[in-house]
Amino acid sequence: DELQRCTCRMAKQQKCRRVGIVGFGRLGQYLYEEASSHPALEVAFVWNRSSEKLQGAVPEDLILRDLADCATKSPDLIVEVAHPSVSAEYGVAFLQAADFMIGSPTALADAGVHKALTEAAKLTHGMYVPAGALWGAQDLQKMADRGTLKGLKVTMSKHPFSFKLCGSLAEKVKTVKDEPMTLYEGPVRDLCPLAPNNVNTMACAAIAAHNLGFEGVVGCIVADPSLSSHLVEIDVLGPGPVGSSFSVRTVRNNPATTGQVTGKQTYASFLSSLLATKNGGPGIHLC
Repeated sequence: DELQRCTCRMAKQQKCRRVGIVGFGRLGQYLYEEASSHPALEVAFVWNRSSEKLQGAVPEDLILRDLADCATKSPDLIVEVAHPSVSAEYGVAFLQAADFMIGSPTALADAGVHKALTEAAKLTHGMYVPAGALWGAQDLQKMADRGTLKGLKVTMSKHPFSFKLCGSLAEKVKTVKDEPMTLYEGPVRDLCPLAPNNVNTMACAAIAAHNLGFEGVVGCIVADPSLSSHLVEIDVLGPGPVGSSFSVRTVRNNPATTGQVTGKQTYASFLSSLLATKNGGPGIHLC
């Protein structure tokens, strides 16, 4: 491992992008393995809420015990794939230390957190929001920039066991039997705290569709026991008279093992987003 890091530094003349990974669940482990072997990347540190999980899996010198010390590892990019509460608490510190890729953009549904991170991203480093399962994110942003995006609805359908829900929705999903059930339909802002691990795609949509935002983008989640994949349906409404206005509808079918929160193809998408996080400068960027 040390030889790989030295080779990376020598070959790229210190130009390897040093990545700090916050969270060591399935996605964090995937990113660690990919970053460890990628010629343009170098792992700066790995943090996990339970550091015991890192023992034997990550070299001791790469384990970060306290996120407040993230700057001491000299990262170029910090990637959060743990929980929105981590980005809410440490996001500003991350942006002071390096570019920041927020893997839990549901944190931004909190207006205070959104404001704090937006302000911090105006200074030295940029905040990157991965598109994940959001097909056409750049197109949504272009329409929002021009003010031509009039409506946006994102519907996510999964097996009930693939939802990790809080509050009233946690109880509601337990009542699903054989038929599909709509668990929620309404503003994305209200849905994010109830499904913080499931609706990052919707949070990204609210960032891209900035003229609608978290209040104007509609989120819908459906528990369907018949599904062996994650379905993401995106309905876009543009300018024009009622009944004949511009519209786009996409359906993304992502294979997933029953019970998994993240679909298989989202891992590769996340890595591609990570590799795209460079040269953006200050500000908020989709990737």
